[in-house]
Amino acid sequence: MDKNRIDIKNIPVKVETYTPEQPNHAKYASRDRIYVRSVKGLHQSLRRNMGFVFMALFMLLPWIQYNGSQAILLNIGEQKFNIFALTLWPQDFTILAWIFVIAAYALFFITAFYGRVWCGYLCPQSVWTFIFMWFEEKIQGSRNQRMTLDQAPWSVSKFAKKALTHFCWLAFALLTSLIFVGYFTPVGPLFLDFFTFQAGFWAVISVLFFTACTYGNAGWMREIMCTHICPYARFQSAMFDKDTFTVTYDEKRGEQRGPRSRKDKDYKEKGLGDCIDCNLCVHVCPTGIDIRNGLQYECINCGACIDACDDTMAKMGYPPGLISYTTEHSLNGKPTRILRPKLVGYFVILLVVCAAFATNLYLRKPLELDIIRDRGALYRETPEGLIENTYTLSIINKSQHANSYQLAVSGVKDLTWIGPTEVTIAGGESLNVPVSLALDPYSASKPVMDIEFSVTELSDKGYSVTQGNKFFAGR
Repeated sequence: MDKNRIDIKNIPVKVETYTPEQPNHAKYASRDRIYVRSVKGLHQSLRRNMGFVFMALFMLLPWIQYNGSQAILLNIGEQKFNIFALTLWPQDFTILAWIFVIAAYALFFITAFYGRVWCGYLCPQSVWTFIFMWFEEKIQGSRNQRMTLDQAPWSVSKFAKKALTHFCWLAFALLTSLIFVGYFTPVGPLFLDFFTFQAGFWAVISVLFFTACTYGNAGWMREIMCTHICPYARFQSAMFDKDTFTVTYDEKRGEQRGPRSRKDKDYKEKGLGDCIDCNLCVHVCPTGIDIRNGLQYECINCGACIDACDDTMAKMGYPPGLISYTTEHSLNGKPTRILRPKLVGYFVILLVVCAAFATNLYLRKPLELDIIRDRGALYRETPEGLIENTYTLSIINKSQHANSYQLAVSGVKDLTWIGPTEVTIAGGESLNVPVSLALDPYSASKPVMDIEFSVTELSDKGYSVTQGNKFFAGR
């Protein structure tokens, strides 16, 4: 009998079963921590540069001033959103709705064309996660050093590195939270009041809440957000087809995997493919998948595995592209169709919603009028024997400049206007103007008559809005 042969018949097998008395957590495997290895290359340089640009925009936009006030201020308390020269009110909800619809179809179009690149390059979850991993790498070292550190017993050095890492995470999360809340409240006073302990209750709660969310998502949950919580990962496959560019492993070229020397030029004669099974594509993946197993919903198309594989191919003297952005048709030797019904359909719908948004924005008048009747009585008789109706004109100046407006009414002859006929309203403000209309009862043609209030801007543009109402004559 061969001494090196193991007789499996004599090896005892331990079979474990779970009983209801055992704790529930024993039934599930614990989550394996992913240690991401850093990698350099074209796609990672592009991702870092794009992340830096958009992060800089996020950090700087709240500090930009326009016409003496914060350029972008989404003031929920006052129910108005200032975006440079544009002020949006609750009545302009359709404009915000069109923006979300445009973003959705733009995402569908990009996904159908180039896969899940939004997730890998611009998604805030990915951007903040990569920033937190950068802190971790700079403080705790490379992938192997971090693994060794976690396996080592606690010491002063380990505690110091861990504490500094979490301090940097919390500090960056706090900065992120303050900037984010600064989009909804004046950012300058927010920073000053927060660090001098004079900020309001809801401001403090908001900052602390978003700090905890950022710290938890980017520091601890990381890939869980992409693989289990984000709904986009689940329905993205419905937008993919055989002509969608995704991060793909060329199985025909790479298999059979196996290590070999750089000088081994006869590896193909041994039945080996170009993949040397170095597993670098797995080590650099932020979601911990092996792209060689095929397309997986966890893949965020960040291209890290492409850069790692191309670097290995260059060292081995092989052509790049074993892992690349390619299509299923291309891998099978068929031409890739760029212009196809699904992609064209998404693009056409995107153009339509963009046109609808532009039209809605162009036709928008920076003036809003609402008529509120006196709820105490439909009408009253004056000592002079006239019939009087009372109204409140709620006028909103949606522009960011003070304007004067002319008030008028039409629809019934011989109406007497009681109240101001001209008002001035500051930019981005509203004004309630109480007015009364009086009429000789013998001039009334019927008990209830239609009237129309108008508010006209006294400027070169002369914007005007009208709204109908009722005048009750009482006889």
